[in-house]
Amino acid sequence: MDLKHSFTVPASIDETWAAFQDIESVAECFPGAQITSAEVDRFEGTVKVKLGPIALVYKGTGTFTERDESAHRMVIDAKGKDKRGNGTAGALVTATMAAGDGGTTVDVVTDLAITGKPAQFGRGVIQDVSDKLLRQFVDCLQTKVGSGDAADEAGAPAPAEAPESTAVPVASAAASPSAPTPEPAAPPTPAPRAAAAPTTTEDDSLDLGAAVLPVLAKAYWKQLVAAVTGLAVITALVRRLRRH
Repeated sequence: MDLKHSFTVPASIDETWAAFQDIESVAECFPGAQITSAEVDRFEGTVKVKLGPIALVYKGTGTFTERDESAHRMVIDAKGKDKRGNGTAGALVTATMAAGDGGTTVDVVTDLAITGKPAQFGRGVIQDVSDKLLRQFVDCLQTKVGSGDAADEAGAPAPAEAPESTAVPVASAAASPSAPTPEPAAPPTPAPRAAAAPTTTEDDSLDLGAAVLPVLAKAYWKQLVAAVTGLAVITALVRRLRRH
């Protein structure tokens, strides 16, 4: 199946092209993805996917089959399979960049082929889920690309003004022998130290179930309402019959 997406990056086309060459940095913006090794035209990695109680770990490779810097077009062929044999996934990704107002427009076409449990969802559901994941990807990518210019424009913070001296002049202190010598202040009592919060490990897997459920609810809410209404009617009839 073909999936089409388009998004804008707030950076020049040359800067965006250079950022996409760093596949390790780009992969950090995709939930559950991790690059284990990277070369000039080839990389290896894993993608963790959760589907309800089922945990899948796809391990695979990706190859840059085309990289045209003058046309700002790249093609990546990625293939992987679940470690437990629960399915395979393959994607031929074509990304084309074009300069636009305020940034660079990136058009992505993905020829996706999957087998196993994730394949039970139809094309419409997979398109909607990929749209949701793309929004997360773009939000993360925008913090990586083009953020350097904004930091340069902000400039360095102004140095703080030196506080006025509150020291008593030595001459005036010596001229007033009758002035009482101030007693040293007592050291402040340290506040009780709060108990350290327990550390928790965050699961970085791509929760496909959490992404699919809202899509299914949006697509089939009428059927769900009808089913709930029918169940309520049947329950009412059963209770009424029991009374008689």
